[in-house]
This record gives sequence, C-alpha cells and structure tokens, in this order.
Amino acid sequence: MSGSSRPFVDPVYVTRPVLPNLSAFTERLRDIWDSRWLTNNGEQHKLLEDRLRSFLRVPSLSLFNNGTIALIVACQSQRLSGEVITTPFTFPATPHVLSWNNVRPVFCDIDPITMNIDPKRIELMITAQTTGILAVHVFGTPCDVGAIQEIADRYRLRVVYDAAHAFGVEIDGQGIGTFGDVSMFSFHATKLFHTAEGGALTFRDPDQKPHIDLLKNFGIRDEEMVMMPGINGKMNELQAALGLVLLECVEDERAKRKSVLETYRACLKDVNGLSLVAVDPPGITPSYQYFVLRINEEDFGCSRDQVYRDFKQYNVMTRKYFYPLCSEYDCYRHLPSSHPSGLPEAHRVAREVLAMPFYGGLTADDVERICTILKGFRGAGKRR
Repeated sequence: MSGSSRPFVDPVYVTRPVLPNLSAFTERLRDIWDSRWLTNNGEQHKLLEDRLRSFLRVPSLSLFNNGTIALIVACQSQRLSGEVITTPFTFPATPHVLSWNNVRPVFCDIDPITMNIDPKRIELMITAQTTGILAVHVFGTPCDVGAIQEIADRYRLRVVYDAAHAFGVEIDGQGIGTFGDVSMFSFHATKLFHTAEGGALTFRDPDQKPHIDLLKNFGIRDEEMVMMPGINGKMNELQAALGLVLLECVEDERAKRKSVLETYRACLKDVNGLSLVAVDPPGITPSYQYFVLRINEEDFGCSRDQVYRDFKQYNVMTRKYFYPLCSEYDCYRHLPSSHPSGLPEAHRVAREVLAMPFYGGLTADDVERICTILKGFRGAGKRR
C-alpha cells in the first residue's frame, strides 16, 4: 500500500443510487393505493411523461419499463434491417438490441478524444445493406450529431441514439433527445435520474408516439383491435411515482457532482500519465453521470488494470468501463467489422479508461483520499 494512505472502512463504489425523501415517495404511493391503478398508463405515468418532456426539452416522449426494451422498440419503430453501424465501445445492450431485431451490427472505430463513434469512419462502413446508425453518447458526451445527420441524410439512413448516459444533456440549449430519429434514455438505478428500472424514448416527430406506444403495449389499440406485433414495455405506476419524486432531486445531485468533479480536477491536474475525460465541454449542459480517467501505462508507470486491482486493497471500487469491447464478445467476434485491425482507437481506449467513484454523497475529503491513493500507484508497475 502507498505511503500513509489507509483503506476506507466501507466500500466506495463507482456510483450510488440517488434516493428521495421517503415520506415524499410514500405520499405518491398512497395516491396509487387509493386509485388501485398499478400500470397501463395511470396518472403517475401520464404526469411523469409530461414532466420529463419538459425537463428534457423534447417534443415527444414515451416511458418504458427499462432502457433495453425501449431501445429494442426504437429499432423496431425505425424498421431497421440488414446492417446498422454502431460502436464497439458501449454497454452490451447496444449491439444486443440490433441482434434481437435480426439486424447485423457493424462496428465502427471511435474518436480518440470523445470516445464516441467517429463520423469520419462511418461512411467507410456503409454498404447496400446499411439501413441505419446506432450511436452512443458515451459518458454523456454528445456525439457529433451534425456530422452523423449529414451522412444519414445523404445515404437515407435512420439515426438512433443510445442516450443512456445523457440525461439532461443539452447542446447550445437544445435537448439531446431532439437529435436523430429517436433517442433512448435509461432510468436504471445507477443513473443520475432513475425509476429503479426504467427508460424512455424521445423523438423529434411527435407523430411517432402513437406507433411507439402501440409497440410497447402488445400492439393493442383497444379492447378488440390489435394493430401489430408488440411487446410489453410499459412503465408501471410505482416506477413512475419514484421518478416524479426523484426528478425534484436531479439539480441538487448535479450540483453536488459538479463539486466532486472540481475536487478531482484540482487533485489530479498535471499528473503525468493521467488524462481526465471532459464531462462538460463548451456549449454543453452536462449530465455528470460518470467521471472517467484514461491511464497511459508508459507515462504513469502502472497499467489501468493494475490500478483497478490495487484500488480494491483500499476498498475503492472503480470500473473498467467499457471493457472488453463488444466486438470481443463471443457472439460478435466472428463479424468482419470486429477485427482489431479496424478498431485501433477503440482497443486503445478500452485499455486505458477507468471510471472513478462519482456521486453526490462523496465528500471532498473522500475524493482527496482517493486521489492520494491513486497518485501513490504512480510508477508501481516499474517497481514490481
């Protein structure tokens, strides 16, 4: 162990769920008990849709029971088929939703700075079978939405965004969910805003909502009419009630995370071999979902993997996020686009990225201790 640093008594996790005042949640539960309406577009559900539409600055929104089901429906709603170009540097759900729609993922390399899909590489991947682009706002950093849309328009492709990390993100005041044809937000418990499990789709064309609402409810229009093959993706009233209470906590949590970020930056500035991934680039309203480092083994003198392991000795839980690449999974590595020679930046990033503890409950002292421990690892690989 490094210097005088001591382990934390209790584990320090990458994130902790934001929880609202219990009595405020109980009040909403009482309304549900009185109504005896637990699911199927109840009052809590309607109210949360309305408030999220306003908060996210989007023209239309549909709630779901989780983000993965929402993304499956997004792909179905856009009638994606054949091949869709996506990123290997993402959570497994991103390519999985394509496979569940009988679509072949085509992995495209990423930008070395933003770590999002690289528009300069997308055009090289387009074939006669390409029907769309599934891009991810990685760690809440917006993709180059202008460049992606220009390519999509030129080749008549659909654009679906995985905005799981991008709750509340805006580009020059415009909600991130207004770009592309449809965007998915995850409301999993680890997210800045959550409903324990849940998600939403947003779309710039409000006329899409009736179709998407049918798809998430078995295709049922009324008691006697089923319009299309659908799925059960509805958010229930208990989830919606939690979301309504938590929505009141988002700005406070974001302010706390901004303070945590500033402490990290002050402690880790000018440490050779460490790069702090920007979460608040100019013109962007950030989500403050994650705080991520990149560790250059040669300059830092210790690999990312060793830092990850050594942190555990101090009861600090970090995450190699995303590692391995999706293109390395057994179910995708056979694809021609999965060959490492075509994904050099993604492989480099996946070796270097480490998500650090980042949530409003961390104190400045906590962050300073974590940074002291981290700086103590410098050169440890050369000493072994």
